[in-house]
Amino acid sequence: MSDKATASLDAEEVARFDALASRWWDLDGPMKPLHRFNPARVAIFRDAISARFSLDARSMRPLEGLRVLDVGCGAGVLSEPLARLGAEVTGIDPAPELVAVAERHARDQALSIFYRAAAAETLVAEGASFDVVVASEVVEHVVDAPDFVATIGRLVRPGGLALFSTINRTLAAHALVIISAEYVLRWLPRGTHSYDKFVTPAELNDACVRAGLEPTDLRGIKFDPLRNVWRTSDDTAVNYTLAAARAG
Repeated sequence: MSDKATASLDAEEVARFDALASRWWDLDGPMKPLHRFNPARVAIFRDAISARFSLDARSMRPLEGLRVLDVGCGAGVLSEPLARLGAEVTGIDPAPELVAVAERHARDQALSIFYRAAAAETLVAEGASFDVVVASEVVEHVVDAPDFVATIGRLVRPGGLALFSTINRTLAAHALVIISAEYVLRWLPRGTHSYDKFVTPAELNDACVRAGLEPTDLRGIKFDPLRNVWRTSDDTAVNYTLAAARAG
């Protein structure tokens, strides 16, 4: 890939996640927090997509026929439920080992998902566009968040939707995501996150506007220790999602 095609990538971040490929689908492994987090973000994304395209979110396959791009798909933890909801999913990730694991796992689940080891910039150069572009737990790992958001915007077709989930840059996020999750509880490998790369909702909102996207829905995702589940919340101090639409 050319430098332009990999402008948003942090090589160290890519290598770190590529090294975890063999254990990505281990529900008790290093990606355990992601698996626990997944149902909440899937529900938020399903509802946002359904609202944008006037679909019935309660149906078995509400995303039927929509072309969805999962940027930074990893081994397919988000791509697979989106495909089960009916979407035609393309998953891209710059880590080739992760893509190989994603392909094998989708095959084992009899799911038709197109995976590719590529950066988002590569698809922009090819002129690709999608109804929905998802960048979930990716913004906090790229070199330049505004540039990355601009790239995502170029991949959203007119009338389409971009969906982000990421981590706020707050003291609460530092305490919970880095100190607690990485160093105390060891839910995540140390060094998974860097506080300086966390992005506030206001910053992500501004980046979307500059990318030609209109932010439409901001939601928090919060861990409920009593029920041991993640749930939608008005609290965006740590984890949050943002939906942003491109005018038709």
